[in-house]
Amino acid sequence: MRRTAVLSRAKDINRVYWLILLPALLMLVVLYFVPLGNVLMTSVTDPKPGLGNYGLLFTSAAVQKTLITTVRIAAITTAFALLLGYAVAYAMRAATSQRQRVMLFCVLLPFWISVLVRSFAWLTILGPQGPLNAALMGLGLTDEPLALSRNETGVLIAMVHVMLPYAILTLYANMRGIDAGLVSAARSLGASRFQAFRMVFLPATRPGLIGAGSLVFILSLGFYVTPAILGGGRVLMVAQYTALQINETMRWGLGTMLAATLMIAVLGTLWALSRVIDVKRLFGT
Repeated sequence: MRRTAVLSRAKDINRVYWLILLPALLMLVVLYFVPLGNVLMTSVTDPKPGLGNYGLLFTSAAVQKTLITTVRIAAITTAFALLLGYAVAYAMRAATSQRQRVMLFCVLLPFWISVLVRSFAWLTILGPQGPLNAALMGLGLTDEPLALSRNETGVLIAMVHVMLPYAILTLYANMRGIDAGLVSAARSLGASRFQAFRMVFLPATRPGLIGAGSLVFILSLGFYVTPAILGGGRVLMVAQYTALQINETMRWGLGTMLAATLMIAVLGTLWALSRVIDVKRLFGT
């Protein structure tokens, strides 16, 4: 009888939990899954039923160029964000508590500024009459302004700036979970500082590198504002190309196909990430 009462109470608690979650689940279905299903349906029904829109991934030079540009920019952004982010996260880990707070504040500060504002700021800094070109010419390093904006170079610089905090925070969270005694033990056994870093600390941060790289790469695939402003219409990524097809040419089938392809790529990356690393270890637990 007691066992039956316990099981009945557990079922009642489960029902209460599900009743609490029901409004959130309904909102998720209505606001997310229904529009998502509509996008997928449109991609295979407009202008006619079939997979003709997805066939453009293999036959359209414009679509292929856009996809290649998007993947290339996202990959380069990820590489630079990891390189710079690792150095900053390592410095934060080695700093004192007071300096860690100051550095963390500096890392979080860009989140308080709109991406749109930051993009226009970089457009001003990198422009022909901007302070960077003025400094380069003032130092005699160049005779004329460098083309740093309205091209892929400007897009990469601005995107690395936007993505850098994500890489730093992910790597820093992972590094905080690493036992500092491991490196000390390696040094006591005769390893140099570089050997201890390369053979002990760096392998321990591999989950953080994979996690930060995946996060930055996924977010970079869907960039819209920064490439639109810094690219000056010369750098076309998937998000811009999708908006162009829907808003200008009214090719809803092609636009939704690109959106669905981007979503599938993101989900595939997340699935691959979950197969490679332990998420708990990623966040230093």
